[in-house]
Amino acid sequence: MPETAEVRLDWRTKGLPPAAEGLAPEELGRLGLNLLAGDLMMPAAVLREGPLGSNIAEMQAFADRHGARLCPHGKTSMSPGLFRMQLEAGAWGLTAATAHQVRIYRRLGVSRIFLANQLIAPADIAFIVAELAADPGFDFYCLVDWAEGAERLAAAAAPLSRPIQVLVETGHPGARTGARDVMTALAVARRIKDLGPALALRGVETFEGVRQRSGGRPEAGSMLDLAVEVGEAAAEERLFADGPILLSAGGSAFLDLCVAKLPASLRDLGVERVLRPGCYVTHDSGIYRRLTAPEGAPLPGLPRLEHALEVWGVVQSLPEPGLAIVGAGKRDLSFDVELPIPLWVSRTGDVAPRPADGIRTLSLWDQHSSLAVPQGALRLGDLVGFGISHPCATFDRWTALMTVDERYTVTGAVTTLF
Repeated sequence: MPETAEVRLDWRTKGLPPAAEGLAPEELGRLGLNLLAGDLMMPAAVLREGPLGSNIAEMQAFADRHGARLCPHGKTSMSPGLFRMQLEAGAWGLTAATAHQVRIYRRLGVSRIFLANQLIAPADIAFIVAELAADPGFDFYCLVDWAEGAERLAAAAAPLSRPIQVLVETGHPGARTGARDVMTALAVARRIKDLGPALALRGVETFEGVRQRSGGRPEAGSMLDLAVEVGEAAAEERLFADGPILLSAGGSAFLDLCVAKLPASLRDLGVERVLRPGCYVTHDSGIYRRLTAPEGAPLPGLPRLEHALEVWGVVQSLPEPGLAIVGAGKRDLSFDVELPIPLWVSRTGDVAPRPADGIRTLSLWDQHSSLAVPQGALRLGDLVGFGISHPCATFDRWTALMTVDERYTVTGAVTTLF
């Protein structure tokens, strides 16, 4: 998968020391930089390469074991280097959230893209139509949850020699997009059938991950049940186009439910089950850890994942007893689900970090975080390594994240395209 251009790290890369300016990501390892030795400018975001590679392999093995297609959601990292690793491990394609992300994937040479969203804006639709017209090998899918949306796509698809492949999206009341019940979804499916050959109804989709914050496994299961019920009804009416039928679901939290509930056939028609997790690539230290391993070990049948993403900052001030100020804040750490979790502390001369026992994050400012600390736990100049809850919004704060080995020696970097 080619890059858009040769990547060189420069003075715009947070955490990069001046000695590394001008190097390609894969050249960083030759410098012998070590985070714990103070070689990186602070704050710095790192990916632990051991867990990173293991997570990618574990999720691919999970999908393969269940006869499902893995189509990772690229919005998590928007990193060409991580995309490459996922595709080389066996991913069926990549999932996008917006037409702009599709545009980036296409410039990176990705040939199969699942847009887990609606195509409504005229310029977005025009871009997709142009890509489909220019490349017969471009395998593209998108979602529809309303008849008018299908009609917009069909009108724009008129110049194409092949249909736009669409899936009916199902959802639940009060949440995001998606038809809320079987009859509404079936009406959309029938309209898509009527709009052939401009459109081809390829399957049914849902995103049960909207239930993750409450840990709502029963509710997530009900969303999957609705998608299957719509699929069964559409199959009975022979609304699907010729070719593979897709049933697709999958955030990173309830994949055991997905493989348990999505069937391998609808009536007498074969089904491809497409799973779309994204956060698994680095996992996390918060919400996904709790949902997938609530007792410290993964729920039965789920892949064994480990956090790979950490952001490190330096203790800048100890202004009051029990309070430490660290130089990493909202511009560096995501906080959309919960505050960052202090995991590690390292002091000059340490060859390995020690657990951040008894330390917790109180609040974040743009460039600082305040920590509650036991007496004597931290000194000025100590490094604190934070774990993240929900990694997506940390990736978009960094143009590059250093990869490190088990000793926190820098081995390379991955860049992002937000």
